[in-house]
Amino acid sequence: MGLLRPAVEDVQARHPNAVMVDAGSGNAYLGFVLYELFLKGAASGTLLSIEGRPDLTERAQGRAQRLGFTRMQFQTAHIDTAQYPERIHLLMALHACDTATDDALVAAIRHGADHVAVVPCCQAEVAAQLKEKRPVVASSGSMSLLYAHAWHRREFGSHLTNVIRALTLEAFGYQVTVTELTGWEHSLKNELILGRRVHRENRRARMQLERLLAETGVNPKLTRELGVKPAASAAVETVSAPEPDASEHVVTR
Repeated sequence: MGLLRPAVEDVQARHPNAVMVDAGSGNAYLGFVLYELFLKGAASGTLLSIEGRPDLTERAQGRAQRLGFTRMQFQTAHIDTAQYPERIHLLMALHACDTATDDALVAAIRHGADHVAVVPCCQAEVAAQLKEKRPVVASSGSMSLLYAHAWHRREFGSHLTNVIRALTLEAFGYQVTVTELTGWEHSLKNELILGRRVHRENRRARMQLERLLAETGVNPKLTRELGVKPAASAAVETVSAPEPDASEHVVTR
């Protein structure tokens, strides 16, 4: 909650009817704590918890009724098929496994979320792609030594997945901070990616992202869903990323 506080206070100050979404909410414990601290005493604002398991949704709904959390809403759906509000101000996803974190980021970007906070978990898709594919750029052959062994491939794949996620947020106009959620003694899945939307787009970050996809030979669900393609091999070899220009439009608030 301490790490989320700046984002929550920002959206509440600028949007009296702030819409917050907890994607892949499980038992909705995160949502209940957030509601208690920030929404319970507020005059307005809603929190939507999205969870694919109906038994968890039912239990959470009953708990919200007993607590009188009337502006806490629930939806039984997977993150990639959920019905989202037209406008989201804050989207959170805590330990949404593998590509479910990508689904949450896609929803945040498409619905113009002002703030994003995700703690990724069980990143497997990119590791599988590293095993099956080869980098587009011939000169990057030595890069494959970083993931030649299965153990290294899992670790490198997890790291690469989160680097791509952070860079994708930057490409779509977010200012990104990557930090530790909690100590290693509590969870090995403790990387927190925070994003605050400050531009409409960032072409420099987009080019860097496209080059990274080409150089590593991967294309995860996040970039596929958002239409980001690896750079052509010739462009990767010769084109350097330009300085930020007028294409990085500041979002009017």
